[in-house]
Amino acid sequence: MDATLIVTRFLFGALALVMFGLGLSLSLDDFRRLFKHPKAVTIALVLQVVGLPLACYAIIVGFGLSPVFAVGLMLLAASPGGISANLFSHLFGGNVAMNISLTAVNTLLSIVTLPLIANWAIGHFAQGGQVVPLQTRKLVEVIAIVLVPVAIGMFVASRRPGFAARMEKPTKIFSAAVLAVVTVLAIANEWKTITATFSEIGLPVLLFNLLSLLAGYYLSRAAGLDKPLATAISYEIGIHNSTLAIFIAVSVLGSFPLALPAAIYSVVMYITAPLFGWLLLRQRQPVAVPAR
Repeated sequence: MDATLIVTRFLFGALALVMFGLGLSLSLDDFRRLFKHPKAVTIALVLQVVGLPLACYAIIVGFGLSPVFAVGLMLLAASPGGISANLFSHLFGGNVAMNISLTAVNTLLSIVTLPLIANWAIGHFAQGGQVVPLQTRKLVEVIAIVLVPVAIGMFVASRRPGFAARMEKPTKIFSAAVLAVVTVLAIANEWKTITATFSEIGLPVLLFNLLSLLAGYYLSRAAGLDKPLATAISYEIGIHNSTLAIFIAVSVLGSFPLALPAAIYSVVMYITAPLFGWLLLRQRQPVAVPAR
């Protein structure tokens, strides 16, 4: 069996189990509370749909990337938040209900925004005439991998709250183990690709990843959002669905070079995201000093 297929199947299966674990810690009230945070939802969606493509364009122009890598990077920027965003948010204190809801909303929006941004990039950078069709299949895939296991977990938690409470710590340990294994497999699987193209595209991809994470968190905090919401938004817009970007590049546009930025990103994000989360955990909330 092809190594890429093995990694993909392992990742999808493991994350589906992780999503079930997350569902054990959620209730419908978590989603109802989202309506009390319209500012958070607005910030996340504006950054995803407008802010990140603009930042990506600036990076492309600044580094003078070749047309194929320019289109590939824009394709990545237009992709919605990845499934792993929920996992990272869970590990590092984010509002997981916000992540799951934003993943669903962003995926729905991407059915329209991704083809528009990708086609614009092709016409602007490569003067190509390819058309990216709406990827409803990927929407179904996200529903199957993210929303369905979470819903099952929530149903189990509502019927067996004691079991859900006992499984919280084992779920976090399992999540950390999944991240470690996926990182090793991704690096091993994409090593030749990374070494061959990193000199040209590695730094722009890394910069885009860091800008996404930092903008999501610090702009949210500057807007007055609490740390869990800011963390959720940071990972939602900082961890893209690189699998979707690779799928469109290879299967829809028929170009493997277009997939290279997303392939490198899929490895880079598993290094930067845990490091960023570690820094967030080290930040201490200010302690009020009582007046004398």
